[in-house]
Amino acid sequence: MNVIRGFATTFKHVLEEPITLQYPEEVKEFQPRYKGRHHLRRYDNGLEKCIGCALCAAACPADAIWVEAAENTDDQRFSPGERFAKTYEINMLRCIFCGYCEDACPTQAIQLGHEHQLSFTDRENAIFDKKMLIDPPAEGMPATPQVVEPGVYTRSIPDMEDPE
Repeated sequence: MNVIRGFATTFKHVLEEPITLQYPEEVKEFQPRYKGRHHLRRYDNGLEKCIGCALCAAACPADAIWVEAAENTDDQRFSPGERFAKTYEINMLRCIFCGYCEDACPTQAIQLGHEHQLSFTDRENAIFDKKMLIDPPAEGMPATPQVVEPGVYTRSIPDMEDPE
């Protein structure tokens, strides 16, 4: 009896259309909630959103994130806060793509994108540093830190302005 049920299951699937995709020519659509490669975001004015608080590293259950903070100066300003992330590294071999780092960030600096093609040839390439993670500056914005006159800098953050 079990043999007949097994053959019935096999013949039922023989008549169905195959669902194989010819990767990489055909790519499957992912759900909007899919958590892929990490990105460090910038504000519209070019400043980095990361303030070096390391809450993402504290929230990471796999201990995959390492943040080293440094102080902003009036001559060189990287972020709107007092500090910025001088070093930001994610060990992608340890990361479990849970999104806790994204939830813990008070400035929405770290976000998980939809890129899924993450491959490495050795362990050193699996550690994503700040240069690999941070978004390039918007067109027309300088790639180097902003030079600000002492006492002139104002914290104009587009995401936090009062709506009128």
